[in-house]
Amino acid sequence: MAINNLVEKRNQSMGRGPLFYRQPLELVRGQGVWLFDSDGKRYMDCYNNVPCVGHCHPHILKAMNKQAGLLNTHSRYLSQTVIDYSERLMSLHAESLEVLQMVCSGTEAIEFAMRLARSHTRGMGIICSNATYHGNSHETFRMTVGPFEPDFRRVSFPDFYRPLPAAIGKDDFCQPYLEEIKAAIDGFAADGVQFAGLLFCSLFANEGLPNIPKDYMSRAANIVREAGGVVIFDEVQAGFCRSGEWWGYEVVDCIPDIVAMGKPMGAGYPTGGVGARADIMESFFDKSGYFNTMAATPLQAAVANAVLDIIENEDICNRVSIVGRYLRGKLDSFKERYESVGDVRGQGLFLAIDWVKDKKSRAPDRDGAIEVVEKLKELGFLISNAGVHRNVLKIRPPLVFNEENADELCEALDSAFEFVAS
Repeated sequence: MAINNLVEKRNQSMGRGPLFYRQPLELVRGQGVWLFDSDGKRYMDCYNNVPCVGHCHPHILKAMNKQAGLLNTHSRYLSQTVIDYSERLMSLHAESLEVLQMVCSGTEAIEFAMRLARSHTRGMGIICSNATYHGNSHETFRMTVGPFEPDFRRVSFPDFYRPLPAAIGKDDFCQPYLEEIKAAIDGFAADGVQFAGLLFCSLFANEGLPNIPKDYMSRAANIVREAGGVVIFDEVQAGFCRSGEWWGYEVVDCIPDIVAMGKPMGAGYPTGGVGARADIMESFFDKSGYFNTMAATPLQAAVANAVLDIIENEDICNRVSIVGRYLRGKLDSFKERYESVGDVRGQGLFLAIDWVKDKKSRAPDRDGAIEVVEKLKELGFLISNAGVHRNVLKIRPPLVFNEENADELCEALDSAFEFVAS
């Protein structure tokens, strides 16, 4: 079926949801880092963190088939499979994060994390970044598009590449950003809104993976806790070894009170989770309750457990660190060769290229970034443009991505950059 006809039928039957690329792809098969379209063309997946351990990993399929053939039901029955997984996952977190509540998606994880924070503090006010995205439910999407008042206040995220004017040349680069957090807390108080906490992606993924001061998160957390709030980190994109560490909060050296997890947790099977301090979880269940028909099921736990097997058995975290450094080194070389490559940043296999009109102005070039993405797709490599200005080339391949894949990607990037720059 012709692509245009397929798009029309999709729009009629499903509504006009977003699709990647000017000429959308019909994908029919995946294996490892590779995707295949309906014409048999092969594409290197350099964007998709849902199948975090690679598309169609045989260990995932085996675990899924085995558990589906035994039992799958909701969480109002006891399941050793679910309990074992919960204990295993939380053992990989900081010691203070002890208890897991499973959900079905990152959006649900953020929703439940906010419920925990609000129940524990008896407040409603949440501070978030001014360029964030934490999901597509009504409440989570408010942090992106509003209405923000009265219970959301947004603050600037620190960024060495495009800093606030007040931060330029200051001995304490963090101070203007921390002052915004203090002002937001004071603003809640002035409006009679009890403060509940702060919610950030630990790596500021949707903001464009900015380089931030090493001590920013810990200092922000101190301010929040002194004001009676709790710290929530969104690990939906940053977690499960994406950064070369198990969790993004390890990179920024700040342990949250509540952590939200999503996409990679089930490698494509709908899974998410919220980890929290035991006292926060207990206070919530003292006052309220939570039940989700499709969450904390034996099938969910079996698949998610298989993801942890693969990460550990294939030494994924260490491999991400090694391959990520290798890829980062090759990407850095483009800064000297292309005027539009303004900055290269990121951690592990989560990297960003800031595409600009020129190095002096650092003006974001969204249209140019889109052209690079389209040219790469033509060459058989899939990435996307993201960030607050949508000018950041976002590279986020499955974690089984290797050095040979990095070489191939960089050859394609070179060709795409040359094409767009000419």
